[in-house]
Amino acid sequence: MTVGADSARARRPGVHGTGTSRALAVAAMLAAALVLLTMTAVAALGGLALGSEPSGGAGGQLDDGVSALAQREIPARYLQLYEGAAARYGLDWAILAGIGKVECDHGRDPAPSCTHEGMTNQAGAGGPMQFLASTWASYGVRAQGEGQPDRWDAADAVYSAANYLRASGAPADYTAAIYAYNRAAWYVRDVNAWAGRYRAPGGRIGGVAAAGEVEGADMRLAAETSTPVRFIAGERATLDPEDGHLALIPAGVPGKVAALLVGGNELENLPYGAAGHPDPLGAAAEDCSSSLNYLLYRAGLRPLSEILARNPLAQDYVDWGEPGPGRWVTIYAAAAPVPHVFVVVAGLRLDTSHNGTDVGPNRYQDGPRWRVLDGIPRWERWSVRHPPGL
Repeated sequence: MTVGADSARARRPGVHGTGTSRALAVAAMLAAALVLLTMTAVAALGGLALGSEPSGGAGGQLDDGVSALAQREIPARYLQLYEGAAARYGLDWAILAGIGKVECDHGRDPAPSCTHEGMTNQAGAGGPMQFLASTWASYGVRAQGEGQPDRWDAADAVYSAANYLRASGAPADYTAAIYAYNRAAWYVRDVNAWAGRYRAPGGRIGGVAAAGEVEGADMRLAAETSTPVRFIAGERATLDPEDGHLALIPAGVPGKVAALLVGGNELENLPYGAAGHPDPLGAAAEDCSSSLNYLLYRAGLRPLSEILARNPLAQDYVDWGEPGPGRWVTIYAAAAPVPHVFVVVAGLRLDTSHNGTDVGPNRYQDGPRWRVLDGIPRWERWSVRHPPGL
């Protein structure tokens, strides 16, 4: 996998990747998605037509909705650039704005690499979107007109960032695209956190939407659960920026995968315990295997009668399903050194283990939770399986 970290922020303790010199404090409750070991394939630009910048300004209502915070916080010129670049490349403007915020505070960071033509930081990144020269050579574009693009020019930098995100998998997989921009889990979290704050309620293109507001969203899910059902575009799930217990459901996944995500959301407030055996329904607590039993039942992948009769434990999933990782769902099971099982659904990991295996908003919580980690825990001898067809 080609290293394409455009940011040059100083390394933070306990995370991987590089970034710019200016640290941003984002509320700890804001969360983002699990970064997979194997990133998604790079998406081609295809036949997108080049468009002109829309006329909506800082005070206007953009297609994806602009929050009051965004209107106050983002300079009018940058807001127009984010929307125009997003329209040209078919992206979520708020993700671009989140990157612009984290990198150079929308061009206001006084660091010379952000504001002075030709200046770079210690990692060699320069301009308001903090491009490395090597990445700029491949993805730098002119926002308007002809000539050589300039990474210190705000318009060129924002449009080039959109070009790079598109080439890195967006909009099908924003998590992979943001991670390609700067290969660090904290960076994905921070960008998504700011994007969530910048979108107005009802914003949709790459943001969060209620049932039915995203093309392909299965509205039936909302009628089948008491937990909120919110959709995002694409094929990868992420966590709600304001609620780390809520997985946002990608509209591009099969119904059974969406049902697994809903099932995980329904377990998020339960403590750890074996009370979910053998019947995972209505349990006061769940352990690793009873949590998985419930998800598989919830998605129609394992009958309740079979779960009650066999009472599957972690070690029973070592040979269950088809071998290898699935496209949408992968089960990791082990019998030794300690029996344990967890599942990754559309890029999010549901797991009761958290001590040293989670850096997300639920890292101090017991019980079945959506976990955020740069990779799969290595303290077990995992059997990797997947439900047939998924």
